[in-house]
Parts: sequence; C-alpha cells; structure tokens
Amino acid sequence: MAEGFLLADEKMLFERLPEQQPDSLLALIGLFRDDPRPTKIDVGVGVYRDAAGNTPILRCVKAAERILLDTQETKGYLGPDGDTRFAELTRQITFGEALAADRRIVGMQTPGGCGALRLGADLVKHAGASRIFVGQPTWPNHDPLLAGVGLETVDYHYYDKSSHMLHFDRMMTALQDARAGDLVLLHGCCHNPTGADLSLDQWDELSRFVVERGLIPFIDLAYQGLGNGLEADAAGTRLMVSRVEQAVVAQSCDKNFGLYRDRTGTLFVKAASEATAQKAYGNMMALSRTNWSMPPDHGAAVVRIVLDTPALAAEWYAEVDEMLARIRHLRARIALADPSLAYIDRQNGMFSMLPLSPEAVLELRKDEGIYMASSGRFNVAGLSDENVDRFSAAVAAKIAQTRKAA
Repeated sequence: MAEGFLLADEKMLFERLPEQQPDSLLALIGLFRDDPRPTKIDVGVGVYRDAAGNTPILRCVKAAERILLDTQETKGYLGPDGDTRFAELTRQITFGEALAADRRIVGMQTPGGCGALRLGADLVKHAGASRIFVGQPTWPNHDPLLAGVGLETVDYHYYDKSSHMLHFDRMMTALQDARAGDLVLLHGCCHNPTGADLSLDQWDELSRFVVERGLIPFIDLAYQGLGNGLEADAAGTRLMVSRVEQAVVAQSCDKNFGLYRDRTGTLFVKAASEATAQKAYGNMMALSRTNWSMPPDHGAAVVRIVLDTPALAAEWYAEVDEMLARIRHLRARIALADPSLAYIDRQNGMFSMLPLSPEAVLELRKDEGIYMASSGRFNVAGLSDENVDRFSAAVAAKIAQTRKAA
C-alpha cells in the first residue's frame, strides 16, 4: 500500500501491543501500602528486615559510602566491564581462594543478579545453546528471562509444597532426557521460592552426572551467606564448578550486602581453556555494551571498599552472620509454633512455601492482613519480633482449616 494510505490500525503502532498482566508481587506492594490496618504483615517482598521490621543499611556499607564520598574524584564512565577490582573480590567470595585462581574462570560486573542472569543467558544463546532445564517451582523471573533470549526451557518437578519434600530422584530422572550441551539451571543456595536446598551429597551426585552427560550448569547464587554461612552456602557451587569444563554463575551482592536498590552483581563463566575464557569475556563485553552499555558504579564501589579494607571486611562478615542468625532464629520460632510448620526449620534462606491454595492465601490477606505470594511463598526474613507469633498462629490455623475441609 502506498505511503500516506495506511489503514488507521496500521498507523497505530502501540495499539498492536498485547495486554500484559501486572506482576503479582509488585501489585502486592501496592495492596499492602493501601491497607490501613496497623497490624498488617508483609512477607511478600523479598528483603531482609531486622527485629524491628526495618530493612537496614549495613554498618560496613555506611562506612564505605563515607569513604567513597570523601575520596571519589569523578563520575566518569568505568567502561562496559565495570569495576574490575570488584569482580576480582567477589570472585574470591564466590569460589574460594583455590578455585578463584583458575584462569579459565572470567568475571564481569553486572547490574544485580538479574543482570548477571540476563547476560549469561545472552552469552550461552549467542554461543549456540538452545535448551535449559529448569526445576519447578523457581523464581518467577527465571522462565521469562531465559525464554526472552530464545532459550527453550524444559521444566521438571523439583519440590512438592504439600509434603515439603525436594524430589531429587525425580530431578535426576528428568535430566536423563538432557543432551550434551544442554544447560541446567541450579540455585546455589537458599532456593527461591522453597528454601529446600540440595545437600552436598546431592551436589556431588549431580556434578558427576553433569560431567558424564556433558551438560552445562547455570548457577544462580543470589543469597550466599543467608542459609548456613558464606562458605557452606558456596560449597555446592564450588564443587560443581571445580569438576566441569564449562559453567555459568550469576552472583548477587544485593542481599548479603543489603544493596537492593543499587543492583550489584557479577557474571562468572568457566571455559575449557584460558584462551576460550578470554574469548567468552570479549563476548560478554560486547553483549553488555548492547544491554546496558556501562554498569552502575555505586554498589560495586561500596563492595570493593568493604572487601579491600580489612576492618570493614571483618565487619561485613560479622553482619552477614547476624543476618543469618536472625533468619535461623525466625525459622526455629515458626517451626515451634505448630507441628504443621516444623519443616520450616529444616529449610534455608529467606523463603519457604506454605501448603496453602491461592484462595487460602487470599483469605489470610483479607482476614489477617497477611500479604504473601499466591503460591504460598513467604519471606521468613520479612517478619519482625513483634509479629512472628501472630503470623505463625494465623497460618497454622489456616493450614488446619484447609486440611479439615479436604
């Protein structure tokens, strides 16, 4: 059709866009904000809160920001690879001294763990990967993020919320269908949304299987330190990466440094040789240039200062242990409230799932002012000392009511 004679609907570009459903967790934030009840409880948003219910800025972070304010001399671009010293330091935290020395591993700063996941997905797709196996349930953004770059996601059953069981045998059976070159998405620790982690023995069995079949692990390490400690939480990732020739690891400082709004992460890639790793790094540079051009500096600079300053690094280790101790205390307290909640203490990290239907979750919201995801996922670390017992009693009563009705 000649220019100037387009039909009206052909001219209206944005009219052709599909309607998008609002993100349920983001919508939950607005619902909670608008609820006037003073006793309302927010366990939907995934942020750590202290005993008073506040999301604190870590002491070491405040100190590092003061140093940054006094010493930073420019706001000029860092370049597409960001703060290279930051990447070196997070490499040590992620892999430990021995594995971090492996020059087949390269790392680059990214805008948060989500940026690391996206860059990793772009990289493997660019390299020719086509399929990735994803355990269900998983973090809601995993599937659309991976599918968004053109990867085929193959789902398998990982966890059953009614029995609170991680189904390792079913996972291994499903992976029998994976072909050499396929990727497997794994949660390094503190599984989101279930809190049910692979044991080290299971990591051992899985890593041997991955090597035997020529699969490539894609590990999301977003909560290191908040499950059983920094070293223990990285043990499975380190075991896997040490054995395979190729791996992708998306690391985040958002949670263990409390830098949620500063979006601070790293993508690590292991290749079969140092030369191939450098080729991968060059492609990471090119892909990051087209995604965000230059990563934000502030969060990475803060982490670099903390980890490069012995006193602040010691303070950070202590503060991570404080957050961990609080999460473990909350889990134990919830578990003691009722036998139906005893499994909570056997799980790790910020999240667990309640054996409740979306309808039961909605009833808790209406009747008790308790806001959580419709799946029953709740943020353990979102509870305060004041409201944890009321939360536990309310959900235990709802679980009992649901079972009685069944």
